Amino acid sequence: MCSLVVAACTSTQEASPSSSSKPTTDTVSPSAGQTGKPIQISVFAQQANDIDLNTNLFTKHLESKFNAKFKFDVIPYDGAKEKRQISLASGDYPEAYMLTAYIDQFSQADLLKFGKQGVLLPLNDLINQYAPNIKAAMEKDATFKSFITAPDGKIYGLGSYTQCFHCSYPNKMWINTSWLKKLNLQMPKTTEDFRKVLQAFKKNDPNGNGKADEVPLSGSTEDFGVRVIPFLMNGFIYDDDRNYLNLVNEKADTVANKPEWKEGLTYIKSLYDEGLIDPGAFTQNAEAFKKIGENGSGQILGAGAGMHPAIFVNIDKGNKNSGDYNPVPPLTGPHGSLSTHDGGGLIPGAKFVITNKASQEAQVTLIKMVDYMFTMEGQTNAASGMEGIDWRKPKEGEVALGKGVTPQIATIPAIDGQPPRNAGWSGMGHFYQPKEYRDSIVQGTDVYDSANYERRLYDATLLYQGHEPKELFPMWAIWIDPALTDEASILQTNIKNYIEQSALQFITGNKDLNKDWDAYVKGLDNLKLGRYLEILQKAYDTAAIKK
Repeated sequence: MCSLVVAACTSTQEASPSSSSKPTTDTVSPSAGQTGKPIQISVFAQQANDIDLNTNLFTKHLESKFNAKFKFDVIPYDGAKEKRQISLASGDYPEAYMLTAYIDQFSQADLLKFGKQGVLLPLNDLINQYAPNIKAAMEKDATFKSFITAPDGKIYGLGSYTQCFHCSYPNKMWINTSWLKKLNLQMPKTTEDFRKVLQAFKKNDPNGNGKADEVPLSGSTEDFGVRVIPFLMNGFIYDDDRNYLNLVNEKADTVANKPEWKEGLTYIKSLYDEGLIDPGAFTQNAEAFKKIGENGSGQILGAGAGMHPAIFVNIDKGNKNSGDYNPVPPLTGPHGSLSTHDGGGLIPGAKFVITNKASQEAQVTLIKMVDYMFTMEGQTNAASGMEGIDWRKPKEGEVALGKGVTPQIATIPAIDGQPPRNAGWSGMGHFYQPKEYRDSIVQGTDVYDSANYERRLYDATLLYQGHEPKELFPMWAIWIDPALTDEASILQTNIKNYIEQSALQFITGNKDLNKDWDAYVKGLDNLKLGRYLEILQKAYDTAAIKK
């Protein structure tokens, strides 16, 4: 999915550092790294299979623009985390780490640990003096500022700030609208409407083959957004599909011991008991789910849970099945119509850090390079490839993804059979990608053309936008005290596993919702749910997002 969109920031020009800014140290000049002999910089870097960082065109662009020369310690994606940890433990680490957030990066605990040890340098002064675009982003966006600022006020690294609109509402439901039309059914609006539609899919042979082979509803367990429970539960109580948390009057709480959670499980169990939910939805991987969506002998899937339909059906041009699956708006249940929202798909931590091995000149050069990637041009060149190779300026008549947004960037599709262009850093170049920038990317209007897949997802997500609770617990913006990190991690894992395993047991009948509910709630208490919420509350109360 990361290859389906480009990302960059809102600034269209590089700003100049203010002459009144204070330098990082008295010995660093603002022109460091710009003239004379190139600055040699050692970088631990994660390299995708289709990229050669040493010959990469964006690498060469940065080296020329900032008078630098990279010495990459190139690490493949496999084993990236272990190799990063080994490099730090050995003491033989480079001047900077440039990582890919969805492969491996520094956790918040890592940043606090190595920051306090002096291994990672605080970036605050460097940003104030040499990074006007980063500074402007912090001033404009409180969420971004809290995302990168530790409780002690230090910025030990920069993460991938990607406000992916369709990713931020991951728990969607896609229904076979050709079956709805054939059976003269309307798009379901309530939880009971949905039940009736699934019943019709099961009993009325919508694929017309004379067999009762239809699978009314399925999903998977292998990825975020593909589980069937959250979409259904959101008609009863909010389900964040990760930590089962909510924020009530600025107090951390769980939803998984509430009467409404029990009601939601009762509803889902009733669907399961009627044979309307594929039992495999609770156990199968992504490959098995897709085999249902792309059944070789004909369509059998009525509705599929997923952030996007390509999870369970091919979206290639000409594939009829793809266009048959369209989004179901949030269902209205007894207690509202909610949708899971995760704040924009942000991954807490940092993908770029500067270590204490870096010379003063290297520090200035590195922060200027990253600041360039906070401009529209710099971010697009970094993440997507160089202008004229992987992207171009829009042509007259082309439209942007966002409604009423002026288009800024048009991607140049790869040509089948051609070798990789090796013109950008892909995920390693993702830094500042706010929604307004992503909205400015050119996208065609035919949503069923695979070239315009992002618009299809964008339009679908508009149905879910605004259905999230007024208060959300911001896991992406809190920093847990390092002294409590291990305890919190153990509690989180145990509680999350217990909630999910118990939900499955209640739905499938291995536990009785009437007889075993009280014991289940007591089990949460025995797993120290109260202590876990206490730790989270402390982190929330000290988070930069509240300051």
